[in-house]
Amino acid sequence: MSSNQTASMIAQTLSERFGEKLSVDAALPGFAALAKLAAYRSHRRFLSRAIEPELVRLLCACALSAPSKSDLQQSDIVIVNDMSIRKGIVATIPDMPWINDAPAFLVFVANGERLPLTCKLHGKPFPNDHLDAFFNAVVDAGIVLTTFINAATLIGLGCCPISAIRDHLQTVGDLLRLPQRAVPVAGLCVGWPAEPGGITPRLSLDTTVIRDRYGERDLPAEIAAYDRRREALRPYRRQRRPDRWGTAAFYGWSEDKARQYADPTRTNFGTFVRGKGFRLD
Repeated sequence: MSSNQTASMIAQTLSERFGEKLSVDAALPGFAALAKLAAYRSHRRFLSRAIEPELVRLLCACALSAPSKSDLQQSDIVIVNDMSIRKGIVATIPDMPWINDAPAFLVFVANGERLPLTCKLHGKPFPNDHLDAFFNAVVDAGIVLTTFINAATLIGLGCCPISAIRDHLQTVGDLLRLPQRAVPVAGLCVGWPAEPGGITPRLSLDTTVIRDRYGERDLPAEIAAYDRRREALRPYRRQRRPDRWGTAAFYGWSEDKARQYADPTRTNFGTFVRGKGFRLD
């Protein structure tokens, strides 16, 4: 494929994603990688083809090469090969059976255990034991997760992040034998895709890319416009909790997210994190 064709493909993909025609310079280097990033899609169905352990380890090394706050390196990756552990996790989220089906399943962990230990080993105080310590570890884990997904996508693998592992933190923590100051951030299914998948439209760049500072805006109108654009391209196949909320004549992204967060979830998250030794004040 020529540079002009690749540039056109990237522009078309991002137009579908954001509803905006972006200018893509055909002279830019790294087009193959840009095309993969622009066309990212999650995958929940995988071929039975295995992923070699050496490849998983290579991808972990690439992911852990990502930037880390102050070089603190507060992220771990748990490669879950033991199917009894996987099944224990799936038992807490039975509507996600693809965790068992994926050739590889990983859990990305925010690990703040090492930093206070290094202070103790060197006879130094650790006065920064507050919310920022937890935040730094979580951000590190999020960056590593994203970098792993990008690396896996570049070689043709498909991924599906699983934030629902935080629905039953104690169970997951016990299954993985997480140490103190270690909290699971997300799981990740990885495999060779069984189908192409589809582009998920996102909120417009005018909504999420801010120049200099926030100003006056009509956010309800922006959300409504996104609802309509997404409905035209990728409508929801089912409505969430019709038993509670009924059936909406128009069911867009905002209705779905409002219904999703109308039910309490992870109300014990702070308790779990504090129990792991983090201070959140």
